[in-house]
Amino acid sequence: MAVTAAMVKELRERTGAGMMECKKALVETNGDLDAAVEFLRKSGLAQADKKASRVAAEGRIAQAVAQSGKEAVMVEVNCETDFVAKDDSFNRFAGEVALNTLNESPADVDALMNTRTNGGTVEEARQALVTKIGENVQVRRFVRTSTDGTIGAYVHGGKIGVLVDVSGGDEELARDLAMHIAALNPEFVSAEDVPADVIAREKDILVAQAESSGKPAEIIEKMVTGRLRKHLSGITLLGQPFVKDGDMTVAKLLDQKSATVNGFSRLAVGEGIEKKQENFADEVMQQVSGG
Repeated sequence: MAVTAAMVKELRERTGAGMMECKKALVETNGDLDAAVEFLRKSGLAQADKKASRVAAEGRIAQAVAQSGKEAVMVEVNCETDFVAKDDSFNRFAGEVALNTLNESPADVDALMNTRTNGGTVEEARQALVTKIGENVQVRRFVRTSTDGTIGAYVHGGKIGVLVDVSGGDEELARDLAMHIAALNPEFVSAEDVPADVIAREKDILVAQAESSGKPAEIIEKMVTGRLRKHLSGITLLGQPFVKDGDMTVAKLLDQKSATVNGFSRLAVGEGIEKKQENFADEVMQQVSGG
């Protein structure tokens, strides 16, 4: 498979490795980006898979949170530019969509678009907004949280939204946890929630890194165990240092408050949407094709 400048760019953004190292990794893995990430990590050339840098984060998504009693929702509404994402009409539409999602409990986005708001459907309101602002607008997705406990809801600058379901504690704790999740982006609540295949893949990478040190097998085993524990702490909410007090883990905070986290949802602007390709290919093509 031919290695393109766009592929090198994406791998570079995901790993932070140099362009030539990225090209080599893609050649070695026949253009498989995920395999190339692991190749670079095993070689010690990448610290992590920085997938977040792949998304179109600026001016693409507006978020709204609506909350009522023991239930809350978040919706993502796409537009084309950051200018429109700050427009009052656009944000008013996003808020109305969130309220409809909360009040009408649609099964999916298609059903949501058929719910009624201000005398028409959400889809009709969307079309009217497109005509008014001159940009494409799409309702992309929503999440819903219901609980017998407390819901922490937080939106940071319209860019990141979090809903967290907490048993015990109080509203201040729930909001602090939502802010923490927005800031540190844990992937799972606890180490027990991490899938076995995710752990196995990370352990394989750590073993490859440790073996390159030339240390004895028993030392390598201890190195891998310690690094895996550190990795799991970094990707789990309970293992992370609390954002407001780095000397305390979230697990310890929850223990002090006699509270537990049942689950959370975190939406980031443009998450999973590829950025429009710029002229980066022109910048790197010479190095990519040079050897």
